[in-house]
Amino acid sequence: MSDLDFSDPPSPISTPHTLSELAHLIRARNELEQAITAIVHRPASIGHLGEFIAAAVFDIVLEHSAVAKAIDGFFRAGPLAGRSVNVKWYAAFEGELDITPASLPDIYLVLAGPRPAAMTSRGRTRPWLIERVFLFDAVTLTVALRARGVRIGDATSVAHALWHDGELYPRANNPALAVSPAQRELLGLFGRTS
Repeated sequence: MSDLDFSDPPSPISTPHTLSELAHLIRARNELEQAITAIVHRPASIGHLGEFIAAAVFDIVLEHSAVAKAIDGFFRAGPLAGRSVNVKWYAAFEGELDITPASLPDIYLVLAGPRPAAMTSRGRTRPWLIERVFLFDAVTLTVALRARGVRIGDATSVAHALWHDGELYPRANNPALAVSPAQRELLGLFGRTS
């Protein structure tokens, strides 16, 4: 038995006009990707852009190679100077974190968009926004997760209390790194616009 619901209206992509409009939008998107790549010098993916933004805001020197295992760079100054960091940018804050237990960085720095409003993605956009920033000591985090019996790897479920304690922005719950007013202003550039 199929899960398809044939009572749904026909797909809008079935018309030549819709396909033409879609092709136009994809060409415009490709042009934007080229412009973004000219700035960040890497493909315009959310991962590379998150690393670029985090490096600029938090004074991180990025690894020369984008494929360095589990480490995107190192903090250049401040209380975390010299510590390795893995930067994640999730368009939706879903309480999960990709962790590489075999090769942990010193720090996970997580940029996160809004919490999704519904369980389904149908008909919803996933804009690239930064509404929250979290910082975790990787060893401390994995010890806490193992103590709870959590499976560690891709899409590791992290308890709400750990997210709360790790929040740097907008709430300053994590004392490991203070976010300056200038850094708050820069992060605000990537939040919701009115």
